[in-house]
Amino acid sequence: MPSNAEVAALFEELAVLSEILGANVFKVNAFRKAARAVEGLAGEACTMELAALKEIDGLGASTAAKIVEFGKTATMSELEELRAQVPSGLKEVLSIQGIGPKTARTLWTEAAVVDLTTLKGAIESGAVGKLPRMGPKTIENMKESIAFAESARGRIRIGEASPIAEALVSELAKLPFVERVAFAGSLRRGKETIGDIDILACSTDVPGLMAAFRARPEVAKVLASGETKTSVQTTNGVQVDLRVVPRESFGAALQYFTGSKEHNVRLRERAISMGFRLNEYGLFPSGADGKALEGATAVASDDERAVYEALGVDWIPPTMREDRGEIDVFLRGANRAEFVAITDIKSELHSHTTASDGAMSIDELVTEAARRGFHTIAITDHSKSQFQANGLDEVRLRAHIQAIHEARSRFPNMRIWAGSEVDILSDGALDYDDTLLAELDWVVASPHAALKQESRIATDRLLRAIRHPLVHVIGHPTGRIVNGRPGLEPSMNELYAAAKEHGTALELNSHHVRLDLRDVHVRAAADAGCMIAIDCDVHRREDFDELRFGVLTAQRGWLPKSQCLNALGADALEAWRRTKR
Repeated sequence: MPSNAEVAALFEELAVLSEILGANVFKVNAFRKAARAVEGLAGEACTMELAALKEIDGLGASTAAKIVEFGKTATMSELEELRAQVPSGLKEVLSIQGIGPKTARTLWTEAAVVDLTTLKGAIESGAVGKLPRMGPKTIENMKESIAFAESARGRIRIGEASPIAEALVSELAKLPFVERVAFAGSLRRGKETIGDIDILACSTDVPGLMAAFRARPEVAKVLASGETKTSVQTTNGVQVDLRVVPRESFGAALQYFTGSKEHNVRLRERAISMGFRLNEYGLFPSGADGKALEGATAVASDDERAVYEALGVDWIPPTMREDRGEIDVFLRGANRAEFVAITDIKSELHSHTTASDGAMSIDELVTEAARRGFHTIAITDHSKSQFQANGLDEVRLRAHIQAIHEARSRFPNMRIWAGSEVDILSDGALDYDDTLLAELDWVVASPHAALKQESRIATDRLLRAIRHPLVHVIGHPTGRIVNGRPGLEPSMNELYAAAKEHGTALELNSHHVRLDLRDVHVRAAADAGCMIAIDCDVHRREDFDELRFGVLTAQRGWLPKSQCLNALGADALEAWRRTKR
């Protein structure tokens, strides 16, 4: 079954191709609105009936019908027609910074540009220079952007982007002329992949700050540098944009450049309805014509929280700013769930030792868990089918159980569970028999192999594990790798329903390479009433630090604290564990 991300991507492609072909702006915007609507759905669009789709804000009769068509035929006839009219290589051209659909159309129709090769040729021949608004500086910028696009990497994982951004912010904050500095954009919103890194700063010496930024050792190339913004490419191919804003506007700028675009549109609409104008400089009173009053003082600007408060909205975590109903939920005085935070996590329920493929002994693992303030650690080394991970056969597992039990006397203040990460085999059977599973305190059942199964087979496979009376948690349920492999594509709604019915938790694996469940899955699972385990899948000491990415993803999925296993107190978690024993 096609995912919502696939459907959204098709609508985005429809929008781009339509604009290239000169369609009216209303049609183009309808496709983009449909893409956002589908991407934000908790359930799967292609499983819904036409009538239900038409009820969704952002979908009309035409776009809803296209979803139904795609679900039934794996194609959209209008999209195929547009693809046939536009050279496929124009997608490459559109990836160049500064070239949008309208410019791409001009390059195609007036300079015979159909891909990057012909674009470079048209630049060299002078054909591009003859086009309107294509002066020497524009063409030079275009050349640099082409070179960057050919050498730079694509979107990177959040776990790769975060250290770069945090190190830059930390180093820039040490400069005596820097007053405030923070990263913004999709990284601050906790998205699993990042296109580029946005940094905002206030400075008493803007030229000095820009010079210091350009001179950073991780900067491989300066892409552009002006009075208030500098863009660089780092040595590992990541674009970083530093933007300097006035001190009095920092809060409004942080809100604006964090986004998302759709969230900002909603917030600006609310501002207008209340007699204000909101932009990156602040929240200002407006006149009867809706324009900001000339010379008016900002109602809020230097503090991001104050911007939201002035609009009658409690501060919304950046992770939730995706125009998925969050403004209504965070209205001042609204009754809402307490969403999970990193300080709520008090247990790790998926970890490995040197008994399989971990780097720590039992004692080292427990010591680290205790140091981080956890009350419970579940030790879940791999089962026998994971031979490449030194999985334990029945004899070794029973000896390992005994060793874990013995550790309890050395750590009387920690609850230490003897568990296993048991493979879910391709037919849904588990890697150990029920007699051995019953000897374990904790069972995480995970798919590791056969990750290209057809959707129905994958669904039945996972359902069998969810329904198993001795399984506590389904580990990284799809087996996907971010920017690596798509993993299984089961009917997620069936998994949520079964997990709720059988009291089996679903895991949000925090490692930034997995983040499985992903954010929209967490939202749908939470709505279905499922319990979620946010685990680090610890193999080495630093893996505990991956927790932040799991919590960011959980927040993007609006996970209530009450539905997070790891946020339960020690006794409540123990009682939940015993429901499977």
